[in-house]
Amino acid sequence: MGVRRWQGLALLCAANFMVILDSQIVLLALPSVERDLGFAGGGAQWVLSAYLLGFGGLLLLGGRVADLAGRRRTFLAGTVLFLVSSLLCGLAWTGGALIGARVVQGVSAALMAPSALSIVTATFAAGPERNRAIAVWGSVGGFGATAALLVGGPLTDVLGWRAIFFLNVPVAVVLLVLGPVLLGESRAGARAYDPVGALTVTLAVSAAVYGVVRVPEVGWASAWTAAAFAVAVVAGVLFAWTESRSAAPLVPLRTFRSRRLTGGNAVTLAAAMAVFGTSFGVTQYAQGVLEYSPLTFGFATAVLPVMAVAGSYAAQAALRRFAVRPVAVAGLAFMAAGCLALGRLTASGGYATGLLPGLVLLGFGLGTCGVAGSVAALAGATGGDAGLASGINTAAFQLGGAFGVAVASTAVLSWTDGTGPAAGFRAAFDASAGIAFAGALVAGVLLAEPARFPERSSSGPEGAGLAGFSGGSGGSSPRK
Repeated sequence: MGVRRWQGLALLCAANFMVILDSQIVLLALPSVERDLGFAGGGAQWVLSAYLLGFGGLLLLGGRVADLAGRRRTFLAGTVLFLVSSLLCGLAWTGGALIGARVVQGVSAALMAPSALSIVTATFAAGPERNRAIAVWGSVGGFGATAALLVGGPLTDVLGWRAIFFLNVPVAVVLLVLGPVLLGESRAGARAYDPVGALTVTLAVSAAVYGVVRVPEVGWASAWTAAAFAVAVVAGVLFAWTESRSAAPLVPLRTFRSRRLTGGNAVTLAAAMAVFGTSFGVTQYAQGVLEYSPLTFGFATAVLPVMAVAGSYAAQAALRRFAVRPVAVAGLAFMAAGCLALGRLTASGGYATGLLPGLVLLGFGLGTCGVAGSVAALAGATGGDAGLASGINTAAFQLGGAFGVAVASTAVLSWTDGTGPAAGFRAAFDASAGIAFAGALVAGVLLAEPARFPERSSSGPEGAGLAGFSGGSGGSSPRK
């Protein structure tokens, strides 16, 4: 049984890698997509944004559906949808068809990602075992978030942009074949749904994501951006009002009373903003200023995902001896240092003394934050709320990524001057450093409560659940 659990974890990590990779892998393929499908006026950006819209907008709903309908069932249903939508993306005959398929692909990812992470949480007991599993999960997520830069360009150069979507098909087939064998089913005890809460939270998050992904195109001060954020705020207020009066809320508001859950997700949000914003700047700098080819760029940035894996395992080891707060703060400090190092780049800067040191620090910090943030956010998740907690944590990462790119692109546009784009890229890296520093301060405050993790089963303080976290919907009911 023990070996099978770890085999199941490996399968879920493969799904996580595929989902996270797909959110960014098209970045380097956009010029080819634009040429082949005839996008005009920057419309190809929606190939990236459509996925983020479907993914980010439905993550909380996807996590709760997993709790109520069954986590394995939701994961497998999302995988089927991901397989079909990936095929449609690869076969897309027009730009509109590709954007539509990418929205569906994002929706399927919103079912897969939180259900997969909630299976991990429900399978491994709170304490060192769950920390180890989350370390593996976090390292794969960190690798996927940065491997897009390594894989996307060379794959597009050699096989064409359609290959980046067809690559998902065999992986999805393996998940569908092995999932029923290696993964057990579990769900919350309650079977009630909250349609009004589902509608309002989906509208709130989708409007926020829409506003963010349009910022690089229309700017922060545009009427489109203001309208999107206004809809997000109104829908968010309606959601809070609805949940406070619902007998079976989609997201119990007491969930957010936990300092650890809120602090863990703040760490995840800040880390995602910093790494996605910096990755955007590095991509533009390396190819636009240093004139790296996509293949050269892939090899040059390989150190980033490698160091993310190293950082995740360092965090796992540190959590055996220290509370989660110093580990999270240290990870964000590493990321801030990496961003500041990259902020010293010049148009004539080389790789060894320019890009490399910053990428090493950034990658190591990302891996550390990925584990510390997830462990803090999921430490007290009960069987009935594992999917919800996982959805919130995954949403923090995806929304952070979207905000990070928006901030970085704004900095590049605002600070680029007549001497060239180098000043704009430095501003983007400095902005990402500031975000990481701010995240470290927030983590230091919110994670101040004792956060050592027990060596035994979940009957200890951690296993008892976060203060006010449990939705009161009953425990999980695992079965084969």
